[in-house]
Amino acid sequence: MADKLPDYYFRVRENGAFVFRLDTENRQRRIEMDQIAVVNMRNGEIKAQGDRVLSEQDIQAIKEWMEERAQTLAHREIDDIMRAIDYLNNTAHWAQSRATDEQLEAVTDPLLLAMHDLRSTLVRKKAGRMS
Repeated sequence: MADKLPDYYFRVRENGAFVFRLDTENRQRRIEMDQIAVVNMRNGEIKAQGDRVLSEQDIQAIKEWMEERAQTLAHREIDDIMRAIDYLNNTAHWAQSRATDEQLEAVTDPLLLAMHDLRSTLVRKKAGRMS
């Protein structure tokens, strides 16, 4: 493990994190994790754990983590969309070159409906941006 641990640890959960303050300055030199807050990324809420009062340093560290996390999630979202484009291309190649009639029968209607829904949404959004 690294010589110098960070002061805080964020246990990521869906839409946020549990925030822990790390302490290694004890007699046993063990890592102690003291939960100090819960973060909700959706509404930006920071809730102190129990009766705890968060210091300015705690709040600043949490806000910095929230900003970094939002950037990470935004990057992942675009990356997921780019992967979806790759999957669509691979699916087209599969349908043209390797798919059996039975496989095509199983996936054609759901794929066509999903692609129609996506196309309708993209066209509507593009028209909204152009006007």
